[in-house]
Amino acid sequence: MSTLNQRFMRLLPSGRQVVIGVPFLWLCLFFMLPFFIVIKISFAEAALAIPPYTEIYSFVEQKFQLLLNLSNYGMLGEDELYISAYFGSLKVAFFSTLMCLVIGFPMAYAISKSRKEAQTVLLLLIMMPTWTAILIRVYAWMGILSNNGLLNAFLMWTGLTSSPIEILNTNTAVYIGVVYAYLPFMVLPLYANLVKHDPSLLEAASDLGSSTFNSFWKITVPMARNGIIAGCMLVFIPVVGEFVIPELLGGPETLMIGRVLWQEFFNNRDWPVASALAVIMLAILIVPILLFSRSQAKEMEGRA
Repeated sequence: MSTLNQRFMRLLPSGRQVVIGVPFLWLCLFFMLPFFIVIKISFAEAALAIPPYTEIYSFVEQKFQLLLNLSNYGMLGEDELYISAYFGSLKVAFFSTLMCLVIGFPMAYAISKSRKEAQTVLLLLIMMPTWTAILIRVYAWMGILSNNGLLNAFLMWTGLTSSPIEILNTNTAVYIGVVYAYLPFMVLPLYANLVKHDPSLLEAASDLGSSTFNSFWKITVPMARNGIIAGCMLVFIPVVGEFVIPELLGGPETLMIGRVLWQEFFNNRDWPVASALAVIMLAILIVPILLFSRSQAKEMEGRA
């Protein structure tokens, strides 16, 4: 009986396997499975049916047939609309990430140098906007940036301008909205990195005659590299596929892949082309993830 119990206990998953297996199962069900469905649709053809695409495989009379339509991917490389949408998304994501880094690094550095009691309050102020739905916050920016909004009213009241400035429905409004929405995702990983730095290194550099700026540039910034990379990824990756902010704050010249995806799925009902767009977008986003993983692996090897 004891032998049977021992064999039964060996068959049961260990605590480590459960901890790893549950998130893995979650990812398989709610990420990998939908992603494979999207890949399957991307090789189908549009049809006047429900759902609006043809099946890529059939099994009739003991014959299995697989028909892959590659024209959806070929269209993405031929149509300037899709190429412009990809480049537009990458451009907005790149400059938004750069602005978040320029604004967020001094904020995270100042918070990390504050008193312990003040750090909690400052971090709370950084996170509080994220507790409100993004749609409500973007609508608030529409009221601020409109011709009759608070910003133009303030500028005309101070005499800086005599007429309203056209900000809403422009790329400028998109950058403002994106930086506002994603700035906390840059500040938090930078703070988590900066707060761990050893202040004795800066003191030693100061004793050796290094200026404050030189010590910051040659000691603090290199040590904060992992925080910078993590923050940039947390901002860049979701901004590439952003839809709400460009749709509400942007204008006709704001062409991003999220808006094109929406139009293909719901307006044109061309699910195969929209799925191909999504697959290519995900393939583009995998590149920075792989680069980050590679840099992390090299760093771990260097420490070992």
